[in-house]
Amino acid sequence: MRIVIAGGHGQIALRLERLLSARGYEVAGIIRNPEQGNDLREAGAEPVLLDLESASVEEVAAHLQGADAAVFAAGAGPGSGAKRKDTVDKGAAVLFADAAVRAGVRRFLVVSSMGASPRQEGSEVFDVYLRAKGEADEHVRGLDALDWTILRPGSLTDDPGTGLVRLEAHTGRGPVPRDDVATTLAELLETPATAGLTLELIAGSAPVSVAVKSVAGN
Repeated sequence: MRIVIAGGHGQIALRLERLLSARGYEVAGIIRNPEQGNDLREAGAEPVLLDLESASVEEVAAHLQGADAAVFAAGAGPGSGAKRKDTVDKGAAVLFADAAVRAGVRRFLVVSSMGASPRQEGSEVFDVYLRAKGEADEHVRGLDALDWTILRPGSLTDDPGTGLVRLEAHTGRGPVPRDDVATTLAELLETPATAGLTLELIAGSAPVSVAVKSVAGN
């Protein structure tokens, strides 16, 4: 099973690449800085050099050909301005989803953000970010050719993962270790019955596998 991850050098993406590689998957991570390639190789992933802010849908689709699943885990980052929230958090996400459709990749996961909404008001950078994420999520939900799942984590921390989470349509705000976000993404990839769900994730008391099976109705 081949999985392609956009934003392959991100903190969650690198964790996910390690997990998926350890489970025997063929993993590729899209990066735009060639200096990051060795970090991906160490995580067990093949680096794919591509700039999602300037690539065409055909170029992205070419790298998705033959993949069994795609994960959008890219982000403009906390130090970026409003313009890049629009070009990366929205534009790149829309491009990646459209390219997955073009390449015939059905399983599609999005790492979004709690509070994301296309109707988010305000002009502060964080408002723009939540609006961009919300608009991207809305676009993905409108693509019938994708078996999508949207994951909206709470406040991300670098605390060691516990493997215990709360995963529901609405959890309320709370922190969650990046380790546990990556573990949840891996479990979602292996649970096709979660397609069509938008889920919030925070630290909790349920083992990740149990939490995912619960929302999948298993």
